[in-house]
Formats: sequence, C-alpha cells, structure tokens
Amino acid sequence: MIKGLNWLSTFMELKVNSAKQGGLCVACLSSNSFNGLCQPCREDLPVNRWHCRCCALPLAFPSSELLCGDCLKFPPPFKTSCIPWRYQYPVDGMIGRYKYNGQRKFARPLLADFAGALEQKLDSASVTRPDALVPAPMDSRRRRQRGFNQAQDIAEHLGRDLGIPVEAGLVQRVRRVRAQRELNREARLANLRGVFEVMSVVPERVAIVDDVVTTGATVRVLASVLREAGARDIQVWALARTPG
Repeated sequence: MIKGLNWLSTFMELKVNSAKQGGLCVACLSSNSFNGLCQPCREDLPVNRWHCRCCALPLAFPSSELLCGDCLKFPPPFKTSCIPWRYQYPVDGMIGRYKYNGQRKFARPLLADFAGALEQKLDSASVTRPDALVPAPMDSRRRRQRGFNQAQDIAEHLGRDLGIPVEAGLVQRVRRVRAQRELNREARLANLRGVFEVMSVVPERVAIVDDVVTTGATVRVLASVLREAGARDIQVWALARTPG
C-alpha cells in the first residue's frame, strides 16, 4: 500500500459500512444514504489523493510527500494543509449550492466526513491539534447578501465535532476588495494587501478554515498576518482545492 493514499476514502468506507443508514442522498435521492450521501455517490467524490504536502495542490503523479513548484519557489507561511477533495464534480456543485444558495444539506455530508477524517488524523498525531480555528473573514456587505459566512459555518461545525475553539473575530477585513474569483494569483495577492487585521491575542497553533482554496492567495495573506501576530504553527483546513 502506498503511504498516505486513501486516508479519507478509507475512513468514509469504514464509517458508511458500520453506521446506520437513513435519509435521502442529496446527489441521487437514493433512500439508502449516510450523512446525506449514498455509498455510490460518496465513492464518486473526487478525493484529493495526490497533492503537495504543504498547500494540497492536486498533483498529476502519485505522491503526497512532495512540494509543488509554487511552494518550492515561494514557501508559504503555513505548515501544512488538510483539504480532502478536489474542486470538481460533484463537490463543486455541492459547495456552490451551499455557499451561494444557503442549502446546507449539500454541505452536511462533506462536513461530517471531513470532521471524521480530521479526528482520525488528530488522534494519530499525523496532524497537530490547533488551539483555535480561524475562519477566513468575509466582507460585511457580501455576508449580508449571502446571509452567512460559509468559512465560519464550516469552522463551527468542525469545532463542535473536534472540541476545538473557534475564533471568528480574531481576524477581520478592514477594507473592501474586488471579487477574488475574477483575478489570477498575482492580482489576488496584490488585491489582499493590507485587507486583514488581527483584533486580539493569537494562539500559538491555529488552523485557517475556508471552503475552497483556489490560488492560495487568501490563506497565504491570512497566515502571514497571523504569523506576524505570534502564531507559530499554522495549518489550512478546507473542503476542496482547485486543480490549478
């Protein structure tokens, strides 16, 4: 067995096989589901098996121990990333309906499986237990339009399941920026310069929580601000990572 190949899919298979089934699958409406997904649809989720060991960028070759070119050239201010899925069908649609339409039932299976897999990694000490979860802050106007901050929602779910405090107000946005999805990596970094401010004492070990990591610009800037404020062990926890 190749080391690190299937930590998430192995956990999900064991969980599904041992747990009581019930409810409708959000993907195919099958009545035989667990935490909102039936077994065939769960097996169709694009697990992020091969990835950069730092930023979790999906790789085209079988390794989870190597660094991607970006992390080699520009080492990020965070230690590692736990990002279980690639941002591809059907995960992209599930996150989209949760994020933009407030349909939390589409996030429920992802959150439950992610929390369970993280619990295994924390118990095995393959991941350091953070002192606090720090959700990526959202612009106040966008939050009013959307009705909630999905990063905070994810952090609160993980915090409850894992017994880790959530510091939702630790970092705040202090100015508005253009929508990040319109920009490339360099423009995103420039767009975010000076946008975050630390509001209180920062724990030594923190995990930044977000829904999707795209270019990594947001988590890089957030991690830099947290490191400057005293954090020494910084992780990134997110549901999905874009392929490139």
